[in-house]
Amino acid sequence: MKPWQPNSYFSEILVIGMVLMPMLVCLTHSKCDFEAIFNFGDSNTDTGGFFAAFPAQTSPFGVTYFKKPVGRASDGRLIVDFLAQALGLPFLSPYLQSIGSDYKHGANYATLASTVLLPNTSLFVTGISPFSLAIQLNQMKQFKTRVDELQGQDSKLPSPDIFSKSLYTFYIGQNDFTSNLAGSSISGVKQYLPQVVSQIAGTIKELYGLGGRTFMVLNLAPVGCYPAFLVELPHSSSDLDEFGCMTSYNNAVVDYNNLLKQTLSQTSKDLSDASVIYVDAHSILLDLFQHPTSHGLQYGTKACCGYGGGSYNFNPKVYCGNSKEINGSTLTATACGDPQNYVSWDGIHATEVANKHITWAILNGSYFDPPFPLHEHCDIQPIG
Repeated sequence: MKPWQPNSYFSEILVIGMVLMPMLVCLTHSKCDFEAIFNFGDSNTDTGGFFAAFPAQTSPFGVTYFKKPVGRASDGRLIVDFLAQALGLPFLSPYLQSIGSDYKHGANYATLASTVLLPNTSLFVTGISPFSLAIQLNQMKQFKTRVDELQGQDSKLPSPDIFSKSLYTFYIGQNDFTSNLAGSSISGVKQYLPQVVSQIAGTIKELYGLGGRTFMVLNLAPVGCYPAFLVELPHSSSDLDEFGCMTSYNNAVVDYNNLLKQTLSQTSKDLSDASVIYVDAHSILLDLFQHPTSHGLQYGTKACCGYGGGSYNFNPKVYCGNSKEINGSTLTATACGDPQNYVSWDGIHATEVANKHITWAILNGSYFDPPFPLHEHCDIQPIG
């Protein structure tokens, strides 16, 4: 009996398949040097940590993308969500979320109302989260300890070598700045800002000791343009610029950002084999507030979800999604029907569309200092 041989037609198909298969693999596989993201921050990047610890969030939060509240202080996705998508990674599970979390591709330690420095006052008096940056760092250390101990025994944990292959992101400091403004002058608040940037730099150095080599730190947003602060913080009409933002507060933010930039530059010199990148998210968000129509939006300093209408649509007595009886009347802070036209979601946090604009600009790389070719490290995926 002759050995079986493929006919010419089958041979052609086999050859074509052998040629196309590697091409198809290349088309479907995206390269990224970063296999995980570890994020540290406050409500701007909290993907559910605070509400895992203190369940209370109600609609209309999450309405744009998730169609329900999922612990994010927005109508949809946050910068860290878009960044994960761009790098081909799943959304980050909050470290504090015990049900349904998967940490193979990193963890999110950010929680709503977190600060870099934890004030020595009661949480319930100040409205500040107990999960300061120091606590978040300790959580990260504990996470690494457990990963090293289990050595791949848990399918929802990464391998021990993940920490040198990860991107470490920071978006924190806003609450250190704003939570003390009501009881102090701008100059008073600025006195302890060096401690804030020093703590961030110290945290980076400790994460370097755990294996981290790539760090991105987003600077402070222009809080003088936030609807909530325009309503709550003392200022005169002469303090408003042509765009309706408070000049004095925004100038103080610029001073803080310059200090942060200088400190990170020195940190980068101290850690010569690490990338410590200052990300100028401030400039991106400021442009959105000042020129919303240039970016396809309509409203800059007006909140989508709030009560009162007017220029800001924000009432500190009735926060987004809540109802309260005032002078015999029940007031409810509801959401607009078109959050895609707003920069501000609830007076304090950005909408999903604003977060998307910020992420697009970040991925472009022109807001990095020093320059960092992210596109050379990863095949950037659409964030649609």
